[in-house]
Amino acid sequence: MQKILMGVGVLLILLGIFGASYTWHHDHREVETLDKYAATDFQVGRDIDGNWESATLSLWDYRYDKARLLNTVVVFTDGAPWEIEAVTKQTQKGLLNENKFFLHFPKSSLKDLLLAKEIRIKFFYDNGQSIDLPLGRKDLLAWQRKLRW
Repeated sequence: MQKILMGVGVLLILLGIFGASYTWHHDHREVETLDKYAATDFQVGRDIDGNWESATLSLWDYRYDKARLLNTVVVFTDGAPWEIEAVTKQTQKGLLNENKFFLHFPKSSLKDLLLAKEIRIKFFYDNGQSIDLPLGRKDLLAWQRKLRW
């Protein structure tokens, strides 16, 4: 009986270590581009004449920890920073926390987005973690296609 309890105890410890390392790794994952880190949606608004009116970016990030997104997002177009205030929200989805931000690009930044060879998005969590990732080539071309239309 003592060996069974010892075996169950060791098994629970190993499961706890695995679970903790998995959730930490998920929340601190390393990827090459923004689309591999989180889901995004970029939309362009136009006036009745077809001119740029606005552009918005929505981002959804799922994490195990309870860290919340901060409202400041920095968008780099070929290295030039645009600091933009975003609207953020966190909701719990089972064991995961869904963090969302929604930002409105200033009209003055749209030409830079259209002409950029690289766009990087940097956002911050209240636990001190920051995420700084470029758009993938496919997303960059999709954003610029929407701006050209």
